[in-house]
Amino acid sequence: MARAERRPPRPGVMWEYDKVTFSREFSRNIVTKLLVERAEHGGWELDRVRITADGTRRVTLRRKIIRQRLTLLNL
Repeated sequence: MARAERRPPRPGVMWEYDKVTFSREFSRNIVTKLLVERAEHGGWELDRVRITADGTRRVTLRRKIIRQRLTLLNL
């Protein structure tokens, strides 16, 4: 099976990352529900999931950083 390439983000796009760790006691359904809730309410999206040999899930979430531009009015 071919490994998917990670494309670099578009120029000017900045991301904020959050790393979350779930122990093996959490079922797959519980982890899914927790991540969906964070995605819906916090604007996070899934970037990477690593499952270690002991069953711990290490999840990396990301969301775009939206910068506001300063606008000056010339009166």
